[in-house]
Amino acid sequence: MSDHPTISVVTPCFNSATTIRKTIESVRRQGFAALEHIVIDGGSTDGTLEVLRSYSHLQWISEKDEGHYHAMNKGLARASGEFVVILNADDCFREGTLRVVARAFKDHPTWDALFGDVIFVDEQEREIYRRAEALYDYRVLLYGVDYICHQTLFVSRAVHERLGDYRHKEFLNSADYEFKLRLGRAGCRVGHVPQYLVDYRYHTQGQSADLRVTRNMIREAVLIKREYGNPGGWLGRCLKVCYKAKRQAQKLLYRGRCDLIPGTWKLKPHMRERTDFSSNIGLDKL
Repeated sequence: MSDHPTISVVTPCFNSATTIRKTIESVRRQGFAALEHIVIDGGSTDGTLEVLRSYSHLQWISEKDEGHYHAMNKGLARASGEFVVILNADDCFREGTLRVVARAFKDHPTWDALFGDVIFVDEQEREIYRRAEALYDYRVLLYGVDYICHQTLFVSRAVHERLGDYRHKEFLNSADYEFKLRLGRAGCRVGHVPQYLVDYRYHTQGQSADLRVTRNMIREAVLIKREYGNPGGWLGRCLKVCYKAKRQAQKLLYRGRCDLIPGTWKLKPHMRERTDFSSNIGLDKL
């Protein structure tokens, strides 16, 4: 790795005119020279393309794709940075994120990837809650809960090339979870940066706040866990309790605090049976 690692930011989008400008600006304000920002649009018709055309520094294409993860794969194929991150079209980097990440990779040259902490915000960018983690633990991910937000997950491009793409044809909503497990199974060294890197937006035009999407994520996660060796059933439920407790113990040990109230409870008031997001593969009709 060079003295100044290069970073590729990939933003998949579709009809994101109301939010993508803030996402782009959050990347541009990083003041990080060794950066490329790639936007993969799924054929928007709402004014998103007009926003993209107003930024000469962007690399972008617009064409129908096979969904969110397919767009991510297309962005990865175009990325030239030493490290790659996926930043959704309604989320934003916090100030200094890329410098923190670059410094962490320089200080830990054996890391294949890293992730950081996240702040959940609402439609008006008001804070909902902050989620601080401790470390990457493959067993907690497999038997407990998926606690890594992919918007904070920076991965070596060489690792992406070695492990392969997101499995977009199999999983509509949980392909990133499968990839996080793939990192651990492959023995990748995943570090953690104890700083807030991203504002993760929950809003009425986003997938994350849609309960239909959440239910499908759970269905897909069951299949993924079974593939990776989670036994499910009563034993799986027991393991889940144990490894969720382990995650909280790790937080207490490494961060000096744990979660007294589950994050899902804090997000519950912001969830909707149906949000207003649109999908070019019919995801919004789950």
